[in-house]
Amino acid sequence: MSSTATAMLQESPPIEVSRRDLPLCCPRPDAPVWNMHPRVYLPIEDDPHHEAVCPYCGAGYRLVD
Repeated sequence: MSSTATAMLQESPPIEVSRRDLPLCCPRPDAPVWNMHPRVYLPIEDDPHHEAVCPYCGAGYRLVD
């Protein structure tokens, strides 16, 4: 992934997900670039703030329900 794409993801607001989206993985299966890096599962439900950041691309996620 280019540094420009990574910077854009890091500046974007977190992607809101619900409990029906668990287990959460990045990239998401419905993402237009679903194969941009290896799939990683993010333990968002274990975080006290219900947030997670992908270690590959920097995409942020927030559990909303």
